[in-house]
Amino acid sequence: QVQLVESGGGLVQPGGSLRLSCAASGSVFTMDGMGWYRQVPGKQRELVAHITRGGITNYADSVKGRFTISSDNGKNTVFLQMNSLKPEDTAKYYCNVQYFSGSWSERLDSWGQGTQVTVPS
Repeated sequence: QVQLVESGGGLVQPGGSLRLSCAASGSVFTMDGMGWYRQVPGKQRELVAHITRGGITNYADSVKGRFTISSDNGKNTVFLQMNSLKPEDTAKYYCNVQYFSGSWSERLDSWGQGTQVTVPS
């Protein structure tokens, strides 16, 4: 089981910035991809940004040009730099990792506990 430790959430004024981080640890595993999702009460969890092991990134249209996802594969860590934050970005942000087991026999995924990001209007 891979454990995810998230940090960086908080309250920030519109136009401000936050940097989320998520570190994965556990038994022997190999990362395949990492991503950030967000969810607000009453709505479905949605993809914010994703990065593959090879460094290919994808972003939700709503955050393109403002958010940047990056990873340190050696440390099994993924970051989300959030700039020009808007009230619409208010949500609980969840880290997700996709990985192979140590034996390479399974492709699995794990979720973080979530970290709240609040941008007041």
